[in-house]
Amino acid sequence: MAITTEKDLGEALKKEQDTIEIEGDLQKKVLRIKATGTVAWAIAIGAIGIAVIVVLGTGGAGAPVSGVVGVGAVSVLGLPAAVSAVSIAVAAGGVGALNSLRNYKIVSNSGGKLVLSRT
Repeated sequence: MAITTEKDLGEALKKEQDTIEIEGDLQKKVLRIKATGTVAWAIAIGAIGIAVIVVLGTGGAGAPVSGVVGVGAVSVLGLPAAVSAVSIAVAAGGVGALNSLRNYKIVSNSGGKLVLSRT
């Protein structure tokens, strides 16, 4: 079953699924996250971590995710991917899930479906 939401992707990462299939708009955002270089990722993950702390600290009742993403993450990933990254991390319980996402290997990216496999 293909994943189309950040929440479902966060859950899949938390469960350490061996294979993850992603479709829809989320596919492009995940590709953007995975394509980010190491130095840029270090900048983005710091800003994302702060946003996750704000969202989790308020029980999700605080500012909308798009309001707390941070300039560093937006400048590296762009707003849509940065917001998705925060949402994925919140769903998975922390930014460690994003690092694990970056460790997945792209098996296929065709027909509107991105298939990732754990390395």
